Amino acid sequence: MNALLMLSQPGFTRLAFVFSAVLSLSACQPAAPSANNAKAATQSAVPALSDSERLPGGIGSSAIMPFASYEKPVTNLPLSAKADFYAGKALAHQPWVKAPTATTARDGLGPLYNARTCLACHINGGRGSVPADNNSPLFNAFLRLSLPGSDPLAGVIPEPVYGDQLQSQSTALSHQLRSSQNDLARADEVAPEAYVYLNWQTRWFTYPDGQQIELRWPEADIRNLGYGPLHEHTLFSLRVAPPIHGMGLLELIDQADIDALADEHDRNQDGISGRVNQVWDVQQHKTVPGRFGLKANRPTMAMVVAGAFANDVGISNPLFPAQPCTDAQTICLQQATGNDKQGNDKQGNDEQGNDQQGTELPQKLLQLVINFNRNLAVPQRRDADHPDVLAGRSLFYQSGCAGCHQPSFVTGESSEFPHLSKQIIWPYSDLLLHDMGEELADHRPDYAADGREWRTPPLWGLGLSQQVNGSTTLLHDGRARSVEEAIVWHGGEALGARQTFVNLPADERKALIRFVQSL
Repeated sequence: MNALLMLSQPGFTRLAFVFSAVLSLSACQPAAPSANNAKAATQSAVPALSDSERLPGGIGSSAIMPFASYEKPVTNLPLSAKADFYAGKALAHQPWVKAPTATTARDGLGPLYNARTCLACHINGGRGSVPADNNSPLFNAFLRLSLPGSDPLAGVIPEPVYGDQLQSQSTALSHQLRSSQNDLARADEVAPEAYVYLNWQTRWFTYPDGQQIELRWPEADIRNLGYGPLHEHTLFSLRVAPPIHGMGLLELIDQADIDALADEHDRNQDGISGRVNQVWDVQQHKTVPGRFGLKANRPTMAMVVAGAFANDVGISNPLFPAQPCTDAQTICLQQATGNDKQGNDKQGNDEQGNDQQGTELPQKLLQLVINFNRNLAVPQRRDADHPDVLAGRSLFYQSGCAGCHQPSFVTGESSEFPHLSKQIIWPYSDLLLHDMGEELADHRPDYAADGREWRTPPLWGLGLSQQVNGSTTLLHDGRARSVEEAIVWHGGEALGARQTFVNLPADERKALIRFVQSL
């Protein structure tokens, strides 16, 4: 069974399924400064260049050379923490295998999954990529699924048969040995949920000065659905793996500093109305502000890492102990696990009926990977004093981009991670939700975020993607092949900043792009 999904664009027919389209590079509505609009005046003002901008991740910022990678530890990581950092890095690279095996420390893969390792998608700690044509299936990206509506605990309402993520790999031997992507699995094996390919649509965009650039957007071709048809009201969101550096610093930003930037009802009438998402914390068992993820649907790094283990690799852990199988996938549910405990009866329950099966990734090892992610360094700035970069920096502020891409914060106090405390950091994100317009809407709610809202993504290190892993694709689905394309895709609250950029002379557009690439 095949299913085609297409974005609605001029000259094309909207099909039944519409992709999520969230920017990985967002901007905000500019406003002319006036005495009655303090925030707009702040946006248009260009502050003097600070020495701290050269070290976006504080004093732990790392030089990108001699080898390009986002997997370097912060340079001020205490010696006592380095062994655990590299142990966590090894675990993040470790390929998991099907259970049961003699290698009990790394079995439990799947039964359904997207990748065998954490960093198979975040190559060198950087962003994933998407196929340039429809000859290869997705690997560094995947489709999220849900039904209309939201859930207070899960955030979304999962598709009843396939769950909230389409997993294109399985531990079935016939799938592993397949000769083509048309092969699935035998009837007695767990089948992959589907294979996803992309067809690219294109159109030309013309600037007022006559220059043109080609824009593209993906049409997803879902092939070989392994468990029957998808629900007729299924919503889709194509996601490319983002870079993972600097997350430990973002987690230490005081929530009060983020809340201070929110203006849900746009009381100052500057066109920007950022909101804080409200999400479920599985550790605190309560609703809290979210700050990680494309819709700010995760509150902590622990949930980001543990969720990726469970959903992307199929590795159960203390935060997400369930296997990635829905109730409709009976053969998947019957597969052996790599759990670290076995119960007192065949079902893994004690005499009182409590689950005693344990998990495939114990807390100690999960914490190593969390802290590996926490201590990844942000790259140092390049060419911060170059005249073109300085000119682009002024245009960035004057266009109002800093209204959502909040340049800097100071991290809070942490006795557990003092090397990340009290650091001046420059992520260029307010970590808030913003309405990005109908063209980029997926109409797929996630907790308090509606189908038009997306979190402002950090920009630090963006210009190094080519050096790190060869990926130049931006935006949630990899549609933009450059910073320029990403800006031109802006809409909604970002429409004003986009129009300001579009109307700049060509040399000024290049200067603003060069500034973003220097971050």
